[in-house]
Amino acid sequence: MRTRFLFAVIGFVGLIGAAEHAGAQQQSWVGMISDSQCGGNHGSEVDVKECTQKCIREGFKYILATNNGLSTIPIANQDFAALAKYAGDTVTVSGELKNGAIVVSKIDMQ
Repeated sequence: MRTRFLFAVIGFVGLIGAAEHAGAQQQSWVGMISDSQCGGNHGSEVDVKECTQKCIREGFKYILATNNGLSTIPIANQDFAALAKYAGDTVTVSGELKNGAIVVSKIDMQ
């Protein structure tokens, strides 16, 4: 009896894990790789790439600015290599949205 119960619990936990994994789907967003200090507004007289890189060096975090800079989405994996390359550029970011932040899997230039 205990063995059946144990197998039932293990099976149930496995189904929950599989459902959570299946629910995590790739999505895509179009926006500008920016920083948490400036968001989508770097001002009109600065180089956006240089400004973003400077803010990152100062400890701010990468974000994706969407809707012409009106909205921002945090980026979870700050160590994703292409973030520095595309800083200040308009890109398509692919990944999963987890806890309100994008876990980036791919970045393509627009």
